[in-house]
Amino acid sequence: MPSAAEIQQYFAGVWRMMLGRPDGLKLLDLSADGFWNSFFGIVVALPALIAGWVTIANEMAGGDVFSFRFSLFIRLMLTDLATWVVPYGILALAARPAGVADRFVHYVVANNWASALFAWLMLPPVLVRLFWPEAIEAASAVTFLFFVASMVLSWRLTNAAIGKGPAVATAVFAAMFAASLAVLFTMEGLLDLSRTG
Repeated sequence: MPSAAEIQQYFAGVWRMMLGRPDGLKLLDLSADGFWNSFFGIVVALPALIAGWVTIANEMAGGDVFSFRFSLFIRLMLTDLATWVVPYGILALAARPAGVADRFVHYVVANNWASALFAWLMLPPVLVRLFWPEAIEAASAVTFLFFVASMVLSWRLTNAAIGKGPAVATAVFAAMFAASLAVLFTMEGLLDLSRTG
């Protein structure tokens, strides 16, 4: 697992990329080891993700027993992890025909660390929903605004990582977003999971 200093460096790199500065890539480890180590971004994001799964499971379960909440938690976890990882497999298959195979590693490494950063940035409204349910409307509004902002930042990250111009970046971004939604809906259907939070 990367050290704390390395993780901070990677976060700084992806943040620079999201601000439209492609030189942020220089702060990322794009080697073969760096590619696989970037999946430790899931581990880094785990505490923030767990807070989200607990919050949504509580909201969905209402007054139901703990075992049902735990079942919801596990299904939410499996759904989000699949939504994080499976689209990369789809991109790996399409990268060469799409002409972005030479930037596949750049994209995956940058996106993994950016996703971990987003998970932590989203933690405050999640905690509000968890500990102050009466403020759920305000927290939901903040969550929506953050989602919109994250889409813009993610597109800029994609543009910097792919490095082939806005048109190609937009195509990759749209395709990955669609793939993520497809995985999300498929997992929710398979696991009999319907998000209401």
